[in-house]
Amino acid sequence: MKKIHYLLLAAGLLFSTTACEDYLERYPLEGPADQSYFTNASELELAVNGTYKGMNFHPSDNMPTQLLLDDCSDLGWDRNNSALQQIGKGSHDSNNGFVNSVWVNSYRIIGRCNFILDNIGKLDGKMDAALQARFRAEARFVRAYAYHYLIELFGGVPLVTKTLGLSDAQVPKSSKEECVNFILTELDEAAKDLPVSYDARNVGRATKGAALATKARTALYNEKWEIAAQAAKAVMDLNVYKLHPNYGELFSYRGQTSSEIIFALQYLKTSTVVHSTPQNFLSRNAQGASNKVPGQALIDAYECTDGLTIDKSPLYNPKDPFKNRDPRLDFTVAVPGSNFFNFKFETHKDSVKTVNYATGARIDNQDAIHAFATYTGYCWRKYTDLTDKDDRNNSELNVTLIRYAEVLLIYAEAKIEGNQIDQSVYDAINAVRQRPTVNMPPIKTGKTQAELRSIIRKERKYELTNEGFRLIDIRRWKLADKLLNGNFLGRIPKGLLATAPVIDANGTPDYSNVPNKADMRVVEVRIFKANRDYLWPIPYIETVTNKALTQNPGY
Repeated sequence: MKKIHYLLLAAGLLFSTTACEDYLERYPLEGPADQSYFTNASELELAVNGTYKGMNFHPSDNMPTQLLLDDCSDLGWDRNNSALQQIGKGSHDSNNGFVNSVWVNSYRIIGRCNFILDNIGKLDGKMDAALQARFRAEARFVRAYAYHYLIELFGGVPLVTKTLGLSDAQVPKSSKEECVNFILTELDEAAKDLPVSYDARNVGRATKGAALATKARTALYNEKWEIAAQAAKAVMDLNVYKLHPNYGELFSYRGQTSSEIIFALQYLKTSTVVHSTPQNFLSRNAQGASNKVPGQALIDAYECTDGLTIDKSPLYNPKDPFKNRDPRLDFTVAVPGSNFFNFKFETHKDSVKTVNYATGARIDNQDAIHAFATYTGYCWRKYTDLTDKDDRNNSELNVTLIRYAEVLLIYAEAKIEGNQIDQSVYDAINAVRQRPTVNMPPIKTGKTQAELRSIIRKERKYELTNEGFRLIDIRRWKLADKLLNGNFLGRIPKGLLATAPVIDANGTPDYSNVPNKADMRVVEVRIFKANRDYLWPIPYIETVTNKALTQNPGY
């Protein structure tokens, strides 16, 4: 029931017109040889299904983009000597493979959508008009979704809205503002014809809520506070989404049908649409690679259960630092001493033995003695489900792109930044903080705009970490030049921090006051050039083949 219908179709039915399939795999210049496409509703449906399939691209380690981006932010790190690691440490250039993959695959999706929108009119009067309008709306949504990522990563980009031939392939950038206005308009139009929900056969398709939520996110990212708040409120007023009671379950097979999930990438082994997230996230004892890992600064950002940061809370004990903390820390990160995939997870280098909870046996602790155990002392827990333990490279766990908690936080931030602070702001934040299994203290009324700005920025970190939001957040808040310069730190390999670091208004630790700070592991030294790195480079090959396309500053 969780899968879009295209994943259930026999392979032979997927684009029986090979010329069209060839076209849909090319960016975005060549048209199909068969100019009569589409001839019926079934062909149109297959083409629309193909746009969703295109969204499941994996620019590195067979993982979707959204589960990789936090590992080139201040929260995480990629151990592989990879193009993603280069972005994180600031050594990337316009030939970076990760950057190129995101660009090319995004425009491949856009090309598919343009083909549909250019040709859907051939079916006027030949199919159910409401269904035709819905398919048109789905294509517009997917295209707008692709553009909303492109502009946050690259700034202004070529705004291609129709199928191009070689003669008109020299397309300059449109300004970011032009792209934003296009995206918002497209999402408005899509929302008109998208349903609030689907029957079981079509679960996974774009809904009215998905279009409105993407509009809210795009507006928030671009400081259109009133539009963001209104769009988020429109999602809330649909009354079809609610917070899932078990936060950790959201990122497991049991949670993927939750009414909190608004839109998700769909995966299915029988259609060979899978990802390798568990293999990359899991500990060495669990036979994972531990090559995408969170850093110490994230761990220390989470509040204690009294709602105070660890430098202010009497509940914080440096000798037992993971006790009395916001439960979302343990739901998001495997911390030392916790049960992770049926093993006692311990990364102190002297802990050479640990426990296999499944058998009760004491075993050699690979998370302490293996040369490539987690370099930071922590592992990502989200999207690691025991169901995948015997096939870690082929997970079919859906990956959520939009969920209701984000909508509530968009609403709150937009109202705060627009200085339209009322009870609804507190209600939205506190709903997220006080879901069952989290139960953090509510934010009390009477806060200033600056205090609420601090609260919402920290809350986005606590709630949305490892879901692909952080890089864009610290860019739009103009914090990246501070947070991505200097040492990326892991735990003290054979000890704990002697005292809590000072936590600033954005939830970022400062270790200057910690007596044994020099014992922390320096995992990577990062450089962020403020005049360059707030945008990714346009791939070099694109600027060579498209002479009208100018490179971003500094590359």
